[in-house]
Amino acid sequence: MNLEAVTKQIDLGNDNITIIETGVLAKQADGSAVVRIGNTVLMATVVSSKELREGQSFFPLSVDYQEKFASAGKIPGGFLRREGRLSDYEVLTCRLVDRAIRPLFPDGYMFETQVIISLVSADEETLPDAYAALAASTALTISDIPFAGPISEVRIGRIDGEFVINPTRSQMENADMDIVVGATIKDVTMVEGEMSEVSEEDLVAAIKVGHEAIKVQCEAQLALAEAINATEKRPFEIEEFVDEEMKQKVTDFAKDKIYEIASNPSAKHERKAAFKQLKEDLKEHLGEFEEGEEEREAYAYEVYNKLNKEVIRSMILNDKKRLDGRGLTDVRSLWIKTDYLPAPHGSAVFTRGETQSLTTVTLGSKQDEQMIDNALENRYNNFILHYNFPAFSVGEVRPMRGPGRREVGHGNLAMRSIKQVLPPREECPYTIRIVSDILESNGSSSMATVCAGSLALMDAGVQVKSGVSGIAMGMITDEDGNYAILSDILGDEDHIGDMDFKVTGTNKGICACQMDIKIDGLPYEQLEEALQQAKEGRLHILHKMNEEIDKPREDYKEHVPRIVSFVIPEEFIGAIIGPGGKNIQELQKQTETTISIESRDDEKMGTVVIYGKNAEGVRNARTFIDGITAKPEVGETYEATVKAIQPYGAFVEFMPGKEGLLHISEISWKRLENMDDVFNIGDKIKVKLLSIDERNGKMKLSRKATLPKPPKPNEKVADTKA
Repeated sequence: MNLEAVTKQIDLGNDNITIIETGVLAKQADGSAVVRIGNTVLMATVVSSKELREGQSFFPLSVDYQEKFASAGKIPGGFLRREGRLSDYEVLTCRLVDRAIRPLFPDGYMFETQVIISLVSADEETLPDAYAALAASTALTISDIPFAGPISEVRIGRIDGEFVINPTRSQMENADMDIVVGATIKDVTMVEGEMSEVSEEDLVAAIKVGHEAIKVQCEAQLALAEAINATEKRPFEIEEFVDEEMKQKVTDFAKDKIYEIASNPSAKHERKAAFKQLKEDLKEHLGEFEEGEEEREAYAYEVYNKLNKEVIRSMILNDKKRLDGRGLTDVRSLWIKTDYLPAPHGSAVFTRGETQSLTTVTLGSKQDEQMIDNALENRYNNFILHYNFPAFSVGEVRPMRGPGRREVGHGNLAMRSIKQVLPPREECPYTIRIVSDILESNGSSSMATVCAGSLALMDAGVQVKSGVSGIAMGMITDEDGNYAILSDILGDEDHIGDMDFKVTGTNKGICACQMDIKIDGLPYEQLEEALQQAKEGRLHILHKMNEEIDKPREDYKEHVPRIVSFVIPEEFIGAIIGPGGKNIQELQKQTETTISIESRDDEKMGTVVIYGKNAEGVRNARTFIDGITAKPEVGETYEATVKAIQPYGAFVEFMPGKEGLLHISEISWKRLENMDDVFNIGDKIKVKLLSIDERNGKMKLSRKATLPKPPKPNEKVADTKA
């Protein structure tokens, strides 16, 4: 068999050549594509069922991204030594792709569809998440699956003031902006990323640069599909049941009642109860359906659900009314409290309307760092943020499981936001863990996490640069080009809206954003307007946060474990650790501390971090290590401890970790014939350092030099009496 790949080359003009190909791998999938960037290779496959599951009422799309450890020449860790549960990084990449492609499948397409993207070859410099959507879209575009693409995604980093498309890992170390943009040839559909307090204008400029690069990638996908004659899509029929009489009956009964409920400002549970009662009234109005009329009954409630959405959208767009009575730019009422819990190291409650986050901060040691062990990364993370969304927050009953993709994504957005204001590791050597428990939710719980996390850090005494607030924006549009931008959207407004745009930042600029657009075509003018409206909203929220606490505590709370970090010459690390770790283990036990030592790459020095639950233990450990690193001075007198006794003298420790021989001839002015009954192990004595041999570092100690010299025989002693 002779397989030959069909390829297209993408050149974005920055020596970043990307090749997309098909025709060799995974040919039994409905669509398969390979993306090559130097030594990095991603393979994407897509399969969509040709048979519809009975009763299927939603689009069952699954997107999975996995990095094979073999791609980087590694064997997975763990007991099984094989790839297992997706890492958070892989889950986040899945979400990036899913959010970009999901809106482009036809309405009513309910066939089970699976997209799998695998990293099969990798180099350390290429960041593969920026190419995953290109691979997935290429596989979809060359398949016969109905898909209104192509789309692609690119990373934009700003380095030394210049925008760079798909920068390398090394380049990103110096970037002050890191965003991923997703788009079709015509429209931007998704934006997500973090940045160091940049302006709204800079963010829009970066999005425009990314869109231009995406257009080139989309053209290449279309050319590849044409080259293999893969432009025809499989036919599928949406068997729509239509009953105009039933539609009119539902509309006549429910339309005005829906408007009455929606236009009467109410809380979430009140509104939910009112709509539930309206549905019961509609059921009574329609009467009992006969056997065999199941499709007609389902159609009636489908009409009602669509009518509900249309009426509320029209009310917001035309009447400028919102479900809770606010104006379009109004932010819900706020209730903020720090130091809410006595035992955690920092805590805050942030309540905005019917969304509430109880957030805690814990300050740990280096041993508490999170180990990241992926195909391309093996490192430790000292800032962790976890987001929890229990069922009771929305008044539901649901089994408690591990965090899902939503929890991972929301937590990551909050983490990237707050990370921008953290102090340098040298100033705050703690491992920081923030946990946000959502106690109530009616929209924008991830933004509540940002606000509560920022407040809790200040309450803990972490010297952050400033507070960070966040707001979720929405938009309602119609076919005539009318639109309404909504600040601080409710859950219902998110569900019926055309855009979900989350923006976080300080009073200086934007720290992170996440945007999903559900419609075709968002003019940049509207995007800029949404960003400016978001700025006003988040600054309002930040002002309210500052009324509660506007700067970190001057010091950590009394019950916060103490931690000190300092630098020592690398030559002393071995002496501190001791043979087999004996010295450091004994020191940790005696002082009830945790001590970590790391060599620094940039110089012949080491960093020591001491962590303890009480300040005295930390001080004692620091004093001991200072003693080891201090250089003995000739002529100085030290208090020494007898460690061992030999016939020719005693070995004494006169500084932490520093021992020397006290020769029998230097113990006393009186001649000693042997060491019997002279010392006991553990005795405390004073010794003087007489000299240090420059050749071998041996130190000459003397006890007798600290004692008065006895007079010679027949020598008179001076009369010291007055």
